[in-house]
Amino acid sequence: MQRFQIIFAGYGPENTSFSKSLKIMGDKISTLFPDLVDVQYVYNVMDLGYKSEDILWMTDQGVLTITYQSTSYLTDDVPELGFVDLPFLFRDNAHARGAMDGALGQYLTNRIEDRKNYKILGYLENGFRQISNSIRVISQPDDMKDLKIRVLPSDIHSRFFELLGASPIRMDLTQAITDIQTGALDAQENPYTNTTTYGVHNYHKHHTLSNHFYISRAIMCNRSRFYLWPEPLKQAIIEAAGDAMQWQRTQIETDVRIAEKLIIEAGGQIHSLTEAQTALFQEKIAPLYKDARDQFGNTPFDLLSNT
Repeated sequence: MQRFQIIFAGYGPENTSFSKSLKIMGDKISTLFPDLVDVQYVYNVMDLGYKSEDILWMTDQGVLTITYQSTSYLTDDVPELGFVDLPFLFRDNAHARGAMDGALGQYLTNRIEDRKNYKILGYLENGFRQISNSIRVISQPDDMKDLKIRVLPSDIHSRFFELLGASPIRMDLTQAITDIQTGALDAQENPYTNTTTYGVHNYHKHHTLSNHFYISRAIMCNRSRFYLWPEPLKQAIIEAAGDAMQWQRTQIETDVRIAEKLIIEAGGQIHSLTEAQTALFQEKIAPLYKDARDQFGNTPFDLLSNT
């Protein structure tokens, strides 16, 4: 009997909800098919000298089998994913999850699979992103002026911060962590869970609860490998990914509360934007939405409005 090697990989410590999601998937198929699969884990490719973005080509070429990555990293190859990079797009977690599990998510999945050698198994929740920095409290757009801030490889993310007067720098996570530690970067934006996972809260005092972007992490399977597997294994992988998604989305809500506590314990200050302050940011970045209509057309807007 042929045995299939399946390597699950990510770019975070073993104790994160993302790594544990990989383990949920791997454990399920190992239990169901002990003689058919050889499951291995590489929880953090950065520990092996790779960049987090290297996961994309490693999955595409089959070096890794099942992985995750923030969808913003795919916008150069799949421009339609830029739609879900738009700021203040989702009202809350429930709204975002419904969109990504529904027609909008399927539309984006189709676009990814049209261009990459991936089978998309679903979307983990990276969640709403917040701004942290070592310089000052951020409570209005002018407070962002001239701050050097690391952003994901997304033109929309860069444009967002440019409109606020900041100096966005597209940079892989590996380099960003080093530059935050040395002070070469003033600011970054991430969910609080990422901020604490990578130790940024030890260098940044000022944290703004802005909820400006919501980011999903696509669960990507090398498509060439996927279609070599027998049908029961393919179905089990799909079901295992669904289980992992549901578990992870519940777990990350707890993780966010723990991360907020870690920030405070490290001497950080969390400033929550009021509705009026958020409105000032939304007004400042309004040109992004006009450009998005021209770039993406009405389809993704219509799919979102039906969520």
